[in-house]
Formats: sequence, structure tokens, C-alpha cells
Amino acid sequence: MPVDALTLSDVLDAAVPFALPLRRRFRGIDVREGVLIKGPSGWGEFAPFDDYSDAAAARWLESAIEAAFGEWSQRARDEVEVNAIIPAVDSSAAASLAREAVLELGCRTIKVKVGSADLLDDEARVASVRDVLDTALGRGRGAIRIDANAAWDVTRAAAALRRLVAYDIEYVEQPCASLGELRELRRLVEVPIAVDESIRTSADPGSVRVRDIADVAVLKPAPLGGVAATLRVAESLDVPVVVSGSLDSSVGLDTAVAAAAALGDLPYACGLGTGALFADDVAEPRLPVGGVIAVGRTAPDLPSLLAARDRLDDDRAAWWRQRVAAAWAVKG
Repeated sequence: MPVDALTLSDVLDAAVPFALPLRRRFRGIDVREGVLIKGPSGWGEFAPFDDYSDAAAARWLESAIEAAFGEWSQRARDEVEVNAIIPAVDSSAAASLAREAVLELGCRTIKVKVGSADLLDDEARVASVRDVLDTALGRGRGAIRIDANAAWDVTRAAAALRRLVAYDIEYVEQPCASLGELRELRRLVEVPIAVDESIRTSADPGSVRVRDIADVAVLKPAPLGGVAATLRVAESLDVPVVVSGSLDSSVGLDTAVAAAAALGDLPYACGLGTGALFADDVAEPRLPVGGVIAVGRTAPDLPSLLAARDRLDDDRAAWWRQRVAAAWAVKG
């Protein structure tokens, strides 16, 4: 069925709400919820977080419809190098997760969540990951990037980065919330700055003048509207791009992998190693092998899909269907 001929009923008839438990609490949640949508092209995923507005969720629905009923851009590569991710856990747990990422998954780049109430907790976490990388790969051969999720003001960010720079930080992602704060911070520190929320939450992501505030752009295809939308944003930017997932299931992660695969220039490892955060999935987990993820399509297996569906009670499943309808209405 052509995308422009779709109706809301078509989408809802193809929708399966799901819930997947996480190994550890991440982004304030223990269970990842969303809706899988089956179409002639494969499966798409609609999973905007609860704090997303209907307008923001509409982009996510565009992404899901593109995956299920449309086509993705031609790939420029067959595999994508990825980073692992360490949540805001204690230093011992961070070291354990880092060893798993390096020794079992082959990752050479690790993103560490920072922005804790106590800077010493952040430093201990980063230090433990640096120790694992240097021990396993050799000093300076593994990369650390950190993500503050806009938790800092300029003063706190500058103080934190002056300490954390000792651990050879590749870049800091979204240290502050506002464009003005990022611009000011950039004059105070030597650590390269990447932006995510500044692009993703903009009414017009392609209009953000990233070079004025940062050195790297992090693009998340699902909340940007899909693969084609992500490529349009990337073309409008004048800084290197890192493609990242959005805590997607193995099905949803395919969209982010497809976007990364279609980019002509991809100088950094991409944030697509989030499959390791799930305790269960709707299919075989999309985990890195040798530090890379192969490009391709994932279909849920029936027992896993039914289990994921049945974790939601009737009220919550209905809430997700209503959310699809609300996003559809905004999408027009």
C-alpha cells in the first residue's frame, strides 16, 4: 500500500503494543514500551517517551510508517561501527559493563552517562571505564565519550570537564540545555562538544546552526522522522554526524542502523549499542559483533512478540493506541 494512501485504521490494524524489561534502570525507566507496526516493507517502531508532545511523537510515527510501508535510502556500507553505553551506575558496575562491551562485543568506543548530583560519582565511573579500555586495548586506543543530557549549567559543566578531560574524552554530548549556554561553555573548555537535544527537540532540526555551538551533531532517526528525514538534516549541517538510537528494540534499531549506513561520511562510531541494555527483546538482540552491527531488517519472532505484548495490561495497550491516533492527527 502506498504511504500516501494509508489511513489511521490501516496503521492501527497493523499495530502491536509492547513492553520490554531493561537490565538496569535507564533514562528513568525500567521497562521500554512502544508499538510495532507491520507493513509490506517490514516492521516499524513507534516508541516516543512519555514526555514527548503529540507533535514530537508525530515525527516518530513518520519514522515507523517509513520503515513499515516505505523505502529506506541506499546504503553506503554494510556494517556500522558502534559505541557501547554505560548508564549512571556505580564505578564497579561501570567497569563490569565496560569489560563486557570490549571483550564480548568488541566495542572500542564507550559512551558514559554523567551529570550525577555528585561530580565524584561521575569521575569514578569515567575513570573505571578508562581503566578497562586501557587494560584491554592498550593505553589511548579506546575512546570515551560522555553524555550529560543537559544536566549542567555552564559553571558546573566547566568544572566537571576540567576534571574529566584527564581521561581523554572524545567529546561531551549535550552538557547544557540552551544554545547560549553551549556557546559560552565552548569558549571555556577544550573538550569537543556534541549536541543531541538541541537538534532533536527543535521545531526545525535542519535549521540549527550547529557549528556555532558544537563540534559534532548527534542525530536520532526515530524522533527526527526516519531515515530520509535524518539524511536531510545531516546534509544541512556543517559538522560531523553521529547516528544514535533511542533505546529501541531490535526492530526499531534497524532504522537508526539504516540511516547510519546511508551516510557518505561517518567518522565516528555510532550510538547503536543499546541492545545490550535490554533484559528481553522482540527478536534476537541486535548486539555488536566485533564492534560493528550489520545493516539489515529484523522481524520479531512470534513467542517474543506475544510475550512483549502481554506485559502490557489492557489500559496501557489502549493508551498506546490512542497515542498513535494523537500523533496521526498532528501528522495530518
